Amino acid sequence: MKLGMVGLPNTGKSTLFNALTGAGADSSNYPFSTVESNIGRVSVPDSRLLRLAEIYKPEKLTPAWLEFADIAGLVKGASKGEGLGNRFLASIREVDAIIHVVRCFEDETVVHPDGSISAKRDIETVNLELVFSDLEILERKLERTKKMLKGGGEFKKEADFLEKIIAYMSEGKTARSYETDEYEQGILKDVPLLSAKPVIYAANMNESDFPDAFENNTHYKYVKEAAESENCAVLPVCAKTEADIATLDEEDRAAFLSELGMAEPGLNRIIKQGYALLGLISFLTAGPQEVRAWTIRQGTKARQAAGKIHTDIEKGFIKAEVIAFEDVDIYGSTAAAKEKGLLRLEGRDYIIKDGDVVLFRFNR
Repeated sequence: MKLGMVGLPNTGKSTLFNALTGAGADSSNYPFSTVESNIGRVSVPDSRLLRLAEIYKPEKLTPAWLEFADIAGLVKGASKGEGLGNRFLASIREVDAIIHVVRCFEDETVVHPDGSISAKRDIETVNLELVFSDLEILERKLERTKKMLKGGGEFKKEADFLEKIIAYMSEGKTARSYETDEYEQGILKDVPLLSAKPVIYAANMNESDFPDAFENNTHYKYVKEAAESENCAVLPVCAKTEADIATLDEEDRAAFLSELGMAEPGLNRIIKQGYALLGLISFLTAGPQEVRAWTIRQGTKARQAAGKIHTDIEKGFIKAEVIAFEDVDIYGSTAAAKEKGLLRLEGRDYIIKDGDVVLFRFNR
């Protein structure tokens, strides 16, 4: 999974990126301090892995990983190449989901490119540039479809849909807020729309807004409304606080989070939101050599999940030995859970569930 962090200049985007990844990206107080996308790779926190490591004492512990990309700041006209627009849009095409960092804090020492703070305007600025870029793609698609119409009427339904969504998005609305049926989703799968990508709105606020005052922040209220209207996730954060948390060891971090009234740091919350948005889960493999988490999409069948480990396992798939993590946790080992009759032999069409501990049997 790759998450792209976007936002206007000086939203705190690079500060938050550094706090989450420890990647050391430039977070200077001037526009376009981020030019090339900075990439950070972080492990996915999963307490189940630690428990399995206690049980199996493996030589190696391998968590699931995800990438964060700190993408160059955007300005009006990016879809026409203004600022770092072309680079910005190309970077967004490469990510699975977007973390849109929205400035919800007042600070005279941190300049805003438009001279004042407005979460509403900032969200509209970013979304409009994505929409303008998408409209160019959709209009070209419509033009090609209309040419094919001359040979017969089979493309009329597609052309009618493209005209409808173009009219809808011409009002400044994103593709992700447009309700589609299965046929329409099939058409859009072949069109790489930026404004259709899943979004987490990260509302970056002052330290004083936490732990329980952020609901009174007027900018945050708008971000929340915007997220709801687009069926997106919203996450209240303080990039400065997250940066402070990132410098602490585990014990001090827990105490600091407790003082702030926070159950977990922003990284954990963003990962959970990202997994939920993209429909991702993790299955686990465990043994004395390695305990490992594997990320797959919900609904993945056993044979395809085996291919995540190695294509040879997928090709030679025989059966999957499956035990729920909760049962391994309770009984202390897969062997003990098996004695209780909790191990299941599943075929290639079994749908892997989150937390399944799996051993694949296959022909070599």
